[in-house]
Amino acid sequence: MPSTTEITVSQLSRLIGLPQAPIILDVRDHEEFAADPRLIPGAQRYDPEENTCSTTRLERQSAIVVCQHGLHLSQGLSAWLRHRGVAAQTLEGGFAAWRTGGHLLIPADKVPARDAQGRTVWVTRARPKIVRIACPWLIRRFIDREAVFLFVAPSEVMAVSKQFTATPFDVRGAFWDDRGERCTFDVMVEEFALGLDALARLAVIVRGADTGQLDLTPQSPGLLAASLGYSRMYRDDLAQLEAAMPLYDAFYRWCRDAVNETHA
Repeated sequence: MPSTTEITVSQLSRLIGLPQAPIILDVRDHEEFAADPRLIPGAQRYDPEENTCSTTRLERQSAIVVCQHGLHLSQGLSAWLRHRGVAAQTLEGGFAAWRTGGHLLIPADKVPARDAQGRTVWVTRARPKIVRIACPWLIRRFIDREAVFLFVAPSEVMAVSKQFTATPFDVRGAFWDDRGERCTFDVMVEEFALGLDALARLAVIVRGADTGQLDLTPQSPGLLAASLGYSRMYRDDLAQLEAAMPLYDAFYRWCRDAVNETHA
């Protein structure tokens, strides 16, 4: 019978980027991580020796524990997590099997430092329309599902970044900003090494809507229309972000699974 405490590489790969994706804890030891400092999308580093730390943020969520080969390190920690009431599984074959399978790996040095609660914190201009919703969607689905986003006055983004240790994006002078004809979403897809055909397809849709090149894809005008509609529906930027996340989920699933399907 299939193990109830283990997930396969192929099973996990189909969950990456989806709203129901599990929390992924990378527990490789320091030498193993130094030898390949990349992460499975959405994963965060976790010290297995700190197995007495709080698991409050893992409650009512599923977690996948990943060590180098899926053996004692991940199996021991996942057993401890289950003992504390967390629905935890290990990755069959561990990080090595994921890498051998040619699946996405994120350069860890591109992921901002996390705060005391384990979250990355980002800041951008208020009143988002397209890219400032698309980028948070990308970050929460592929980098950090618990990421915090601060929307502030355009003139204050860089100052808030320094004062509150937040990573600025889609603002002049930031690393995460437009580059030539590529919008910030394109830049994030490239810098995070998110080389999926579905994300490449979505990036063109976003670029067309964001830059006014509505002829880039047939879907770009629709994304622009929906984005402007959301911006009129919500005065609260965070409420708008939460409401629009499913829109990008739908576009991503179309890009991944349904581009050749027609309405019958």
